[in-house]
Amino acid sequence: MKKDESYISLTGQKSRETKQLIAVTVLILAFFYISAIWNQNWQVPGSRVSPLTILYRMFIVPFTSVEYFSVFMGRMGQMLETVAIAYAGGIAASIIAIPIAFLASRNIGGPLNYVGKAILNAIRAIPSIIFAILFVAALGVGPYPGVLAISINSIGMIGKLYAEVIESIDMNMVDSIRSSGGNRVQAIWYGVLPQVLPEFASFSIYRFEIDVRASTVLGLVGAGGIGVPLMIAQQQRNWEDVGIILIIIILFVTLIDKASGKIRARLV
Repeated sequence: MKKDESYISLTGQKSRETKQLIAVTVLILAFFYISAIWNQNWQVPGSRVSPLTILYRMFIVPFTSVEYFSVFMGRMGQMLETVAIAYAGGIAASIIAIPIAFLASRNIGGPLNYVGKAILNAIRAIPSIIFAILFVAALGVGPYPGVLAISINSIGMIGKLYAEVIESIDMNMVDSIRSSGGNRVQAIWYGVLPQVLPEFASFSIYRFEIDVRASTVLGLVGAGGIGVPLMIAQQQRNWEDVGIILIIIILFVTLIDKASGKIRARLV
């Protein structure tokens, strides 16, 4: 009986301590939020052009004049360059990520899997825009820095997904190859790759969709593609050109999303 009473007393004390901790946390957060709102400058500088006028110039004017047809064609070529940058970077990343993924997987990499995971975590921690800035500074403006930035940044995410696929395979096939006299390379070639290649291809295609969007942004720092004219048009307040570029980006991203979705559905 005394044990029950002491247990109830101890539980009640812990519950009160938890409530007090929650109350103190809420008060601290409320203080910071109130201070931030109180010190915020809510004055918005005026603009000579209204948002409705900008939207009209971006998405209506380009379709009402024949003179913008040639602009559409020119921007289409730059968007194709953006897609090519994403494709080249994605292919390189998909190949380079395979050995790192094998190293990072627990069932294949063994004790060294922490090294592979550390490499992938370090790559994912750095945004692709940082890689693009570094490569543009080293190599100059153009698509080549964009390809390098896309490929290195994609290795982190693709390698992580690859490693998770490898860890989920059926190891009985691998063990049977090793027990019948096969070496480690043969076990991976005949026992692991046939199980993981369809999902590897599916993840690579999915990453390609992301890389198309990322390569558009990388162009803003001079890494080639359609991002460069987008940045120039925005700085010059050429809203018609901005609208044309955005329409083309939306169109290409939608088409790529539809096509890759069908391909991935067939692979997996």
